[in-house]
Amino acid sequence: MQIQEHVAALRREGELLAKAAEVAAPGDRVPTCPDWTVRELVRHVGRVHRWAGTYVREARSSAMSPDEEEQAWGPMPDDAGLASWFRDGLGTVVQALEQAPQDLECWSFLPAPSPLAFWARRQAHETAIHRADAESACGEVTGHEVDFAVDGVDELLVGFFSRPRNRLRSDATRTLAVTATDADASWLIHIGPDGGRAERGVRQADCELRGPASDLYLGLWNRRSVDDLETAGDVTLLELWREKATVHWA
Repeated sequence: MQIQEHVAALRREGELLAKAAEVAAPGDRVPTCPDWTVRELVRHVGRVHRWAGTYVREARSSAMSPDEEEQAWGPMPDDAGLASWFRDGLGTVVQALEQAPQDLECWSFLPAPSPLAFWARRQAHETAIHRADAESACGEVTGHEVDFAVDGVDELLVGFFSRPRNRLRSDATRTLAVTATDADASWLIHIGPDGGRAERGVRQADCELRGPASDLYLGLWNRRSVDDLETAGDVTLLELWREKATVHWA
């Protein structure tokens, strides 16, 4: 996907999140993130938008300190102002991405063709996954377009879970194959004592997971069950994924 496509997805998913949050009550629990209320969810994403927008707008070359992060996102809104505060932050990061030069140099934390491409992609998927969280608090979670979902699975596996810093561990090295049944996309995840590592393309694996890209996207982010998808082999690997596959920033 191109930068402008990610920015368009960010704008779209952010507005869907805001609308879902307006349907739910601020104190409602979020089923897909049971430790959060809708209020906490919206504040989290609003903070992330302001945080990301600051890196892009200011072309910051190093990570912010905790005090700088608090300054970037500012005071938290009350319930009455929650939706407008969220939309303001969404508009801020969208504008920063749209106005940034293509050769922007700033801090980022996953491999990407450029820092601008990284931030556009990361904010699109951050917002899309949390849009699903917001929808889970007020009704049915809607799916994602195939190309966007494939891109999101790729970011998760080849980006986040190919870094040393993850909790995905297994005493003996095992492999999990993931295949989108509605796209030409597949991945092979190696899980061992030193963590996970993913590559594009599938070969023989200890466990196989197959399904539509949108279901894989939400399932691998632990936002839906994968029990209704096609599986084969050692399905305890899927239990390990659900327990250990958590994302850490930076």
